[in-house]
Amino acid sequence: MMESRPLKSLIAYFSRKGSNYVGSSVMDLPVGNTEVAARMIQKLAGSDIFRIETVKTYPADYNETAAVAQQELRQNARPELAGHVDNMDDYDVVFLGYPNWWGTMPMAVFSFLEGYGFSGKTIAPFCTHEGSGMGHSESDIKKLCPGAKVAKGLSIRGGSVQRAENDISDWLRESGVID
Repeated sequence: MMESRPLKSLIAYFSRKGSNYVGSSVMDLPVGNTEVAARMIQKLAGSDIFRIETVKTYPADYNETAAVAQQELRQNARPELAGHVDNMDDYDVVFLGYPNWWGTMPMAVFSFLEGYGFSGKTIAPFCTHEGSGMGHSESDIKKLCPGAKVAKGLSIRGGSVQRAENDISDWLRESGVID
């Protein structure tokens, strides 16, 4: 009888610190909301972590970044990424984190997903937002990664991410990804 090995997981996330929309105003965040959630998942699940970063940085101004993000979405752009996961084959589960930009993931996350084979893996998406939830990001992930199992995503309001540890813990248990 073969012994089953524990599932190995990776948190891959895109997050933007600095000028961000929180609640009903723009404020300066020392750490992006999605990174806060990713670090909570790392603490709870003990996963490896990888930050999805673009070669070309987004503008410091929130409104300028929003305009660039909207243009990237309209053009179906695939921004070049600054790093690569060398051992993606080692992971069974990928926690995929991102802010909701214009109803879906930032286009950099599309670049990330298209850069690897996810067949046979579980992708567990989590998203920070200020009222738009997951948008259509889960269906976009399913289209980009047809061989992967996409677990039910978790949407976290950015303005309350600091208090989201219980919700994250419940989501991790409900998704069956951790005990």
